[in-house]
Amino acid sequence: MVAFTSNHLVCTIIICFLLANIASGAMPPNIIIMLMDDMGWGDLGVLGQPSKETPNLDAMAAQGMLLPNFYTANPLCSPSRAALLTGRLPVRNGFYTTNAHARNAYTPQEIVGGISGDEILLPEMLKKRGYVSKIVGKWHLGHRPQHLPLKHGFDEWFGAPNCHFGPYNSTDRPNIPVYNNSEMIGRYYEEFKINRDTAESNLTQIYLREGLDFILRLTQAQKPFFLYWTPDATHGPVYASKNFNGKSQRGRYGDAVMELDYSVGQILALLKSLGIDNNTFVFFTSDNGAALISGPEGGSNGPFLCGKETTFEGGMREPAIAYWPGHIKEGAVNFQLSTVMDLFTTSLAIAGINPPNDRMLDGLDLTPVLLNNSDSLKNRPVYFYRGNELMAVRLGQYKAHYWTWSNSWEQFKTGIDFCPGQEVPGVTTHNQTNHSLQPLIFHLGRDPGEKYPISVLSKEYLDVLKAITPIVQKHQRELIPGVPQLNMCDRAVMNWAPEGCKKLGKCLKPPESNPWKCVWPH
Repeated sequence: MVAFTSNHLVCTIIICFLLANIASGAMPPNIIIMLMDDMGWGDLGVLGQPSKETPNLDAMAAQGMLLPNFYTANPLCSPSRAALLTGRLPVRNGFYTTNAHARNAYTPQEIVGGISGDEILLPEMLKKRGYVSKIVGKWHLGHRPQHLPLKHGFDEWFGAPNCHFGPYNSTDRPNIPVYNNSEMIGRYYEEFKINRDTAESNLTQIYLREGLDFILRLTQAQKPFFLYWTPDATHGPVYASKNFNGKSQRGRYGDAVMELDYSVGQILALLKSLGIDNNTFVFFTSDNGAALISGPEGGSNGPFLCGKETTFEGGMREPAIAYWPGHIKEGAVNFQLSTVMDLFTTSLAIAGINPPNDRMLDGLDLTPVLLNNSDSLKNRPVYFYRGNELMAVRLGQYKAHYWTWSNSWEQFKTGIDFCPGQEVPGVTTHNQTNHSLQPLIFHLGRDPGEKYPISVLSKEYLDVLKAITPIVQKHQRELIPGVPQLNMCDRAVMNWAPEGCKKLGKCLKPPESNPWKCVWPH
């Protein structure tokens, strides 16, 4: 379990204060987590995007706190989402594969596994204080019935279990279903159109309306709510609605960003108009770095190396804004190292709920940082995993790479490149390269692009290695991996006949079961 420290004493005091407010009849704060899909650190105007097309997010940062050192838990979507909702590294909660070394894995239609029933998700914990929870958008923690959101603490859901890939022909592969709560109400590219030629779709507007309606209903009912708003317009194939299509200086990807920015502004405006903005904690971030491989449909990771799929900074450092008027000081910038797993523990602290004590949590409570602009957690490490391997560790301004790998030579030779135009000799390797005996160490303050490893002969290198080695050894010694959920695939488990398909006349006949070990080339 997490060792008790002075930081935990501060957290305990804050939780006790919140619990006292709840006991006195005050409604606990609402919680909104906005998780974007493949949006990069450099996609926000406040973080340097020169087109300045995110006025609402920039204003949110000006009225809240910007966290420039915020990380995801994995450079790929499904594991990072599992980490957010459990507060645990994917290697602990089972969202990884052991089929090959250091491979990113996720939940395509053919995946057999999904989020384990042994994991405790954030909405399950929030029920203890009467929260009503809704997910709007992409789930991506497994699409079989036992893995869906309403089986894991959410009360409502509007969205899809998988990425919006397609269209498919219903013979080899079905189109992805869209659910309203426990039943599908159509499929992408059918009832829910995405035009691949024009990049036009109304999905973000639908997701916005669902989020606004939920906020309004729960406010009128005087019930605390948790809204997990997870639109996926910035994941390729990117899309935007008619009013935003073709409007950005950045092309199709920029159109999607502009619409998401508009949507964030609409949500914050509703909170203010309802008079609940000072009783609603809002956090904005992304699930992993921008997918540079997507070319014109990819985003920007700012000054950082590489992108999605990699454990370099561009793959795992995310845009992050915390907003809570009257509680978080306006215009604050805090350089605390923090992670998406911290949202689990922080949300519980805000709700006045003690975290589960029967499992190791990797997320820390950020309320001292958010509410007091404290740097009391400054010595915490951040771990960078790719599948079942610890690739790197950050401590303070230093980052040590124990393994490097961008993507394989086989992929690279076919035109797939996770670091286009950013090759750094000896760093962005196309073979899995073990540096465990002499890790590559970078000072991210001087070298955010991870281009210039510190000389192994220098005193600085030896001092950093001496400080970071026992932390890594302790972490690896105490780690108990979860049962891997992303090892097996089977075409029979795809979205052939989701619940509700009979009402719509949209059931498809599945093939016979023929499971195999999933192949993960990345």
